[in-house]
Amino acid sequence: MKLFGRMLLGLVALLVVAFLVLRVPDTDPAEMRAKYGAAPSQFLTLDDGQVVHLRDEGPKDALPVVLLHGSNADLHTWQPWVDRLKADYRVIRYDQIGHGLTGPSVSGNYERAEFEKTIDQVAGKLGLERFVLAGNSMGGGIAMGYAIDHPERLAGLVLVDAAGADIQREGGGNLAFTLAGMPVVGDVLSQLLPRSLVDKSFRQSVSNQAIVTDEAVDRYWELARYPGNRGATRKRFSAPRIPFAEAQLRAVSVPTLVMWGEEDSLIRVEAARWYDGLLPNSTLVVYPGIGHIPMEEAPDRSASDLRKFLSGIEREAPSSHGL
Repeated sequence: MKLFGRMLLGLVALLVVAFLVLRVPDTDPAEMRAKYGAAPSQFLTLDDGQVVHLRDEGPKDALPVVLLHGSNADLHTWQPWVDRLKADYRVIRYDQIGHGLTGPSVSGNYERAEFEKTIDQVAGKLGLERFVLAGNSMGGGIAMGYAIDHPERLAGLVLVDAAGADIQREGGGNLAFTLAGMPVVGDVLSQLLPRSLVDKSFRQSVSNQAIVTDEAVDRYWELARYPGNRGATRKRFSAPRIPFAEAQLRAVSVPTLVMWGEEDSLIRVEAARWYDGLLPNSTLVVYPGIGHIPMEEAPDRSASDLRKFLSGIEREAPSSHGL
């Protein structure tokens, strides 16, 4: 026991020294806004005082499509889809609370209901009555939760490698996400946060390695260190992950497109089939050779499938977006 105690004290001391000597500082907010928040970005103040970094592009009278990024990502992950959709659709994306240039939640709350409240407030500020809601990974789980709680607001739902399925992952995954969920280690690591870890985790998340550019890794690394985001990440990862119940999904009749990378190592493709098997009005598309981020890894194929889905919504309910 004495030996174990000395080893434990030594480990704690090593972690403290590493924290003091190797800690990577926060990025400068003004510099980050200049680099990642230029036009067409806007900073929208919500009713609760939260300032959200947002981009609203395309015809204002077109069908609105709201895009929710995944954990530790930002609105830039949707750029390939925006480029392919904004001529015909109103495409809205924003940095979710605890991410990007939006920064930490003003309430300090990162439960799903808080993310859903942000959707409602953004939609209200932009005058959206009904809209299509799409989400990737964490954002997909939030989108699914919103569809369960507020189906009347949605003309359509798009789940892109979405979180929330009652499917367990065995092996694989993302190194940074795994470490972030570990007590003490996650706290220390978030302060050290070497760029090499961000690079490795990004590469583990995707199959199309061509999208892992220096520019993309820098963006992830810099915005992860935007003031308050590291604390928000630790708080999110310390919360329990509760999957959706099958009965909840069976009650959602919103037209849904389930899109998945067949080689996703973070959320297995079995989760796609779980969603598709339970949602009563869903269409499933699986992309061979693609990982966790199909909108970036296979932009042409995924955007084409999304366009078909959106066209179907417009044919069935052309006034569903009622601006």
